[in-house]
Amino acid sequence: MPYVAEAIARLKKSGPAEFEFYQAVDEVLTSLRPLLDKYPKYRKNGIIERIVEPERQIMFRIAWVDDHGHVQVNKGYRIQFNSALGPYKGGIRFHPSVYGGIIKFLGFEQIFKNSLTGLAIGGGKGGSDFDPKGKSDNEIMRFCQAFMSELYRHIGPTTDVPAGDIGVGAREIGYMYGQYKRLTGSFDGVLTGKKIPWGGSLGRTQATGYGAVYFAQNMLEGRGDSLEGKICAVSGAGNVAIYTIEKLYLLGAKPVTCSDSRGMIYHEKGIDVATLKQLKEVETASLSEYIQHHPDAKYTSVADYPAGRNHVWSVPCQVAFPSATQNELNGDDAETLLNNGCICISEGANMPSTPEAVEKILKAKIAYGPGKAANAGGVATSQLEMAQNSSMQQWTFEEVDGKLFNIMRNIYTNASETAKEFGQPDNLVFGANIAGFRKVADAMIDQGVM
Repeated sequence: MPYVAEAIARLKKSGPAEFEFYQAVDEVLTSLRPLLDKYPKYRKNGIIERIVEPERQIMFRIAWVDDHGHVQVNKGYRIQFNSALGPYKGGIRFHPSVYGGIIKFLGFEQIFKNSLTGLAIGGGKGGSDFDPKGKSDNEIMRFCQAFMSELYRHIGPTTDVPAGDIGVGAREIGYMYGQYKRLTGSFDGVLTGKKIPWGGSLGRTQATGYGAVYFAQNMLEGRGDSLEGKICAVSGAGNVAIYTIEKLYLLGAKPVTCSDSRGMIYHEKGIDVATLKQLKEVETASLSEYIQHHPDAKYTSVADYPAGRNHVWSVPCQVAFPSATQNELNGDDAETLLNNGCICISEGANMPSTPEAVEKILKAKIAYGPGKAANAGGVATSQLEMAQNSSMQQWTFEEVDGKLFNIMRNIYTNASETAKEFGQPDNLVFGANIAGFRKVADAMIDQGVM
């Protein structure tokens, strides 16, 4: 059995039923075969066997009291995957779908994403199966305090620096940071995604969405094209989607869709960013209310989506930004996008395309930015927040955005040049995987067996 296949088989045996994790590992390791064939040092030093196993896995009980005085119990996770390049760095996700396999997949992807930024950060991820939807502020505060009462033992500004993710925004970061301070008596940069007055970075909220657009801009410019005048489909309605839409307008494109867990909006004139922000950032309301502000828009509920499909990808567009969650774009969705004239896909979410979708997209040879490259702007700006915290400074929005632009350009260049080096020009999945892996693997070899 070939080396990569052996590693994947061993992994499945040691950690059964972690399907998203297997998917992420298979996608990365399959890309690495030319590198492993060319450089036997990686096999000699057991890099594959080591890199697929987290350095540390923490699972814990979270007991908290709801507004009715009832005790509730959730599971908490922190996967400290790889620290070869720096302290563990990766978000915390609160969502009922969270389990060990999801957190491991996200942590594994984070290793290579963080490597691609060129910054000194390792890979990690955390979360809980807690669902913030329908909870009061006091319930969310009590849960976050209970979560941090265990997590604080395992994190620190030079050890592990968590951030937000799905279900974890500035409110949740604030509650967790307050509890961390209470327990440690320390005011330091142990979390990113903080609010501006107490250590946050300007531009962090916008960073993942802006970065995905910058990556698309680089891909198109590499093919002699631009975003100017392009019709764009965006999924999601959280930070990533909102600021993807905002930046698309700033670069002359027209985003016409967005979506949440209940349905999607198609607005031919273009999504109104102000309305979207009001509904999602202020009112935390359903997108179904968008049509009350814009009767010319069309709302489609999830119940009315075509069977087995995400209706967002049925809207004709030239550029697509999957920005909601993993595996939201399947093979049929990819085929529909391609048949409707899509020439570029930039992934704002983590692993939003299924393996079947990726295969069809790569075969079509359109511009395709995988999540570990295209959505790295968020974690890159988190590291910029860490740098500001360490120096007790705050940079301007323009400074942060300028650094983000350069980071995304460098990620594109690195992935593109690596793809060419190994005979797969324009295959940025291939280029990003090898470029991200090589930097981490070489650092692991330099630091010895551990």
